[in-house]
Amino acid sequence: MNLFSLENKTAIITGATHGLGMAMAEALGKAGAKLVITNITEDALIKAVEHYKALGLEASGYVFDVTDEVTAEAKVTEIIEKEGPVHILVNNAGIINRVPAEDMKVADFRRVIDVDLTGPFIMSQLVGRHMIANNGGKIINICSMMSELGRNTVSAYASAKGGLKMLTRNLATEWAKYNIQVNGIGPGYFATSQTEPIRVDGHPFNDFIISRTPAGRWGKPEDLGGTAVFLASEASDFVNGQVVYVDGGILATIGKPANEN
Repeated sequence: MNLFSLENKTAIITGATHGLGMAMAEALGKAGAKLVITNITEDALIKAVEHYKALGLEASGYVFDVTDEVTAEAKVTEIIEKEGPVHILVNNAGIINRVPAEDMKVADFRRVIDVDLTGPFIMSQLVGRHMIANNGGKIINICSMMSELGRNTVSAYASAKGGLKMLTRNLATEWAKYNIQVNGIGPGYFATSQTEPIRVDGHPFNDFIISRTPAGRWGKPEDLGGTAVFLASEASDFVNGQVVYVDGGILATIGKPANEN
């Protein structure tokens, strides 16, 4: 199991103050990684770092906006100076704006692209330069099923995540020669605090997800842990430019008729 060990590794996870980002960070920490958490809100960051430490994990936090390249550069430099070499980057920070395409303001569209696509590029570039100098590293971009599928009201989000899939492939192509693996994780529909209001029996969307997912359930945040550890560890040293969809099988099937059990 040493292939999956993250002992003596340092991982930056952006936006990992709750939900799926926190679940992945916990998994990396339990595999041995030192956690460096970023967020734009100091209060949420402090609570998250306290949460990780309460689990016995080594964690620190840095407040900055990943879309601000000047501040991000200064913070990444500070992280490296204080925490040592960075071996793993998880580009998890993201937003979504559910508005029909015909009604979405261009400024709102641009903001989603900025956070969900430009932010990962900025962080990958900054940390990637450091990894190139150290001849190795792992970058994990949190993509989405919307990297592959469309859905009503998420034109900006799907555009950003589709772009992030291609950024993943392109960085993998450019940086493989430096022993850097760049891969993605595409979560399906997960049981989080954000989805709690619609995860009740009889809710149309809950029933749709249960029937649409071959596994017959919503994902649990901890279901992402194994994939995150795999892509962050030596076990994936020859895996590059891939997006692993952790979706209970949704993308593998056309679905089933409404009257089929």
